[in-house]
Formats: sequence, C-alpha cells, structure tokens
Amino acid sequence: MNQSCVIPVVKSPHEYQAYRISPDATNRLAIVFDPATVNLSITYCIEIFDVGGKTPPNRHQFATEMFFVLRGEGIAVCDGKEIAIHAGDTLLVPPTGVHAIRNIGAERLYTITIMVPNEDFAELIRSGVPAELDAEDLAVLQC
Repeated sequence: MNQSCVIPVVKSPHEYQAYRISPDATNRLAIVFDPATVNLSITYCIEIFDVGGKTPPNRHQFATEMFFVLRGEGIAVCDGKEIAIHAGDTLLVPPTGVHAIRNIGAERLYTITIMVPNEDFAELIRSGVPAELDAEDLAVLQC
C-alpha cells in the first residue's frame, strides 16, 4: 500500500495577510489559504466589512463562492434576489451568479469566504492595497 504523508498547513490570525482590493473599498480580505500556500485551487479568506461596507456586484465564470457569517448582519444579493444574513448563516453562490454583500449592522460584518476553484481571486486580492487587522478583528478571529 502506497501511503503519503500530508503535512497540514497551520496559521494563526497574526499571520493572515489582509488587503483592500481598491483604495476606496469598504471591505478587507485577509487571506488564510490560497494556491500560493497550499498548492490547491482554493482561496479561503476572512472578509471584513466596515459599517456600511459592501462589495460591488460581481460574478465568477467557473468558481463557486461560499460565505459563512461569523459575526454581524448584512444583505446578500444574488441575481437580483435579496436575503438577510446573520451570524451562523451560510450563503452559496454558484458560478455566473451576479452577487454582492453589504453590511447593514451597527458593527463590522465578518465572513469566512471560500472560492473554488481560485479563478484568480487570490491574485486579485494580493494586487490590492495592504491593510492591517486591528484588535477588534483579532478578537473576533481568536474566539
């Protein structure tokens, strides 16, 4: 029997690299795992929406994107349909679905955001403006 040893990749929130995709973006993406670190076509991030923050409407040709709400509340829009999202909710957006998320709460909105396959998502994030995770972010991520 041929067995191979797979060494897991472990990171702490202090090691996450955060970015704003553009200087005026109202959300930050902290890359946890991406093809550069795990040699798989997956991007796994923590997405942090400022109060009133949102993503622009966007779509992915081949990738499925999943959001798990860690904290906060928002509105998700997919192909024109709006739905409220809260801590504990999961949103799955299939390929080609035009989607956006906006924070409607009085505090930051935090999601785990996963895209499979990567479809250049990690590269887009890394091409943005480096950002920091502050004490509030680290408190949410270390609970």
